[in-house]
Amino acid sequence: MQRKKTTRTRATRKTAARRAPFATAALLGLGLLATGGAYTGIDAAISTPTAHAATIDDASKVAEGKALFNANCATCHGMDAVGTENGPSLIGVGAASVDFQVGTGRMPMQSQSPQAPKKPVQFTDEQIDQMAAYVASLAPGPAIPDEQYLQADGDAAHGAELFRINCAMCHNVAAAGGALTQGKFAPELQTVEPVHLYEAMITGPQNMPVFNDANLTPQDKADIITAIRWQTEVSDGVAGYGLGSIGPVSEGLFVWVFGIGGAIAMAIWITSRPS
Repeated sequence: MQRKKTTRTRATRKTAARRAPFATAALLGLGLLATGGAYTGIDAAISTPTAHAATIDDASKVAEGKALFNANCATCHGMDAVGTENGPSLIGVGAASVDFQVGTGRMPMQSQSPQAPKKPVQFTDEQIDQMAAYVASLAPGPAIPDEQYLQADGDAAHGAELFRINCAMCHNVAAAGGALTQGKFAPELQTVEPVHLYEAMITGPQNMPVFNDANLTPQDKADIITAIRWQTEVSDGVAGYGLGSIGPVSEGLFVWVFGIGGAIAMAIWITSRPS
């Protein structure tokens, strides 16, 4: 009787041992599935814009935008914006990306180059809105920001701190722009419209990273816009002559020309006096 009980116990242990790897794998798979689903939901919630969602509901606007897109953009971005070897897919870039790229004249590009420069806008505001509505209808993406975040009436001190942490290493602490590698550059921000500043932060054009609402909240972005506007419009001359606001290059040149030059002139004057 004792032998049968021992045999049954061993068989039970062997069965449990065989089942253990499958159970572990199943639990691991369920955990990964749950984590991935939660991450997708959170990411979608973060990236879901809060403004201008109604633009994609206007069928006539979308149709007009599609016609404009096919006539002016499909050569590089492909029919239905699926992308080609000359231009990336625009599926999911959202209305904000179109409004920024076309609204600043960067698109359509005149030629292939390391970076699309800002140039005169080639379309009217209505046409830009139509193309933005068409691209927004293809897949969810960042929308054009709400006006409440574009008034430059936020906390300038907080915005300046955020700008120094996240933006100044490329755009210069005075938002005057700066050079990057391989012919690329960070443009000046002093003359950029608030809507385009916000759109750049949520779409990451050119070499710029994307700052979604998990990185910088909408109010944080509004504060950064406030700081840039205050620095370029309100605080003119507060900290003295900026020497072009391009940092140590102009400052070092000033010291060499006027500082050391003045010291040399003073030394010559002193030694030339009769004893």
